[in-house]
Amino acid sequence: MRFRSERDSLVEALSVAGRAVTGRGGALPVLSGVRLEVAGEQLHAAGSDLDLSIQATVAVAGSGDGVVVVPARLVTDIVRSLPPGAVNVEAGDDEVGITSGRSHFSVRMLAAAEFPRVPAAAGDTALADAVTLDAAELADALRQVVRAASSDDARPILTGVLMAAEERGLRLVATDSYRLAVRDLPGTSVLREGQNVLVPSKALSELQRLLSGAEKVTLRLGEHDASFEVGDVRLTTRLIVGDFPNYRQLIPSSYPNRLVVGKAQLLEAVRRVKLLVRDATTPVRMALGPDTLGLTVVSAEVGQASEEVDARYEGAEMTVAFNPGYLIEGAEAISGDEIVLDTQDALRPAVIRGTDGDDYLYLLMPVRVS
Repeated sequence: MRFRSERDSLVEALSVAGRAVTGRGGALPVLSGVRLEVAGEQLHAAGSDLDLSIQATVAVAGSGDGVVVVPARLVTDIVRSLPPGAVNVEAGDDEVGITSGRSHFSVRMLAAAEFPRVPAAAGDTALADAVTLDAAELADALRQVVRAASSDDARPILTGVLMAAEERGLRLVATDSYRLAVRDLPGTSVLREGQNVLVPSKALSELQRLLSGAEKVTLRLGEHDASFEVGDVRLTTRLIVGDFPNYRQLIPSSYPNRLVVGKAQLLEAVRRVKLLVRDATTPVRMALGPDTLGLTVVSAEVGQASEEVDARYEGAEMTVAFNPGYLIEGAEAISGDEIVLDTQDALRPAVIRGTDGDDYLYLLMPVRVS
């Protein structure tokens, strides 16, 4: 196998495919590599961790088709370090040569036969036809929802994002049991009515990166996997098997108390008082009253911080406490300049929304304080 490519194009392909490469290489060394396949005038670079695969395609000047697997991080760093211009790559018996100008590297190959099968574009048995979505709209939805998924592999169901067919369109849902994010995409039909799939949040985080600057994304859903095509890149992930929690029962139909506050002002104030937080269990207390929102953090080891923010409030005066990190993430996810915080009391879930629509909500469990 031999090919020539522009350095920047090759670095981009290697970097994108390398996003799927993880630390599992210790148990299966080939998973620390990226698979390079030359077919005619195209190079297909693929990385995989068995659950997630990313393949990037780039035009090259090929001179002999073939497949090799090389250490992902090392080869990416080598190519990135080369001067701008053409890079020549040639496979030998057990090494790959990388040459540019006066620079030459020889890198030992990994066992290509042991590399996982690169999924086909159509996935497995289709649940629905391929659909094309607006990349910016999907990226915004993922930005709002993925943050609420759990990162604890001990609870795999909660590490996924539910994609469900609703009457209005597609719904995305994620929860880590402390907060819940729900985003509707009206008019978007991906699944048949009543169907849902659970997509790993890690895969959707990588998809967010790929969607930056893109116009369209093509989604194909199968019984066991989902694939997303963005330009010359295809991301394929295994679906999570299991029943997602009944999130609907957590969302009350009405709230007696409503706070409306500027998004920027709230975020700035919470970030300031959060400077005294030294323990993940230390909450920020929110005193809800007419015309003013009072924020307080009390740390036995450090001290106390408080700040007042102008706000509009209707309801019973109360103090409710939240994890400040989760509160910040919920506020950041809201579009628009103002945030609505709906509460029932200091012990039941509160809901954060924007004032410019009802397509997104962020439910947050309060922290019990004495």
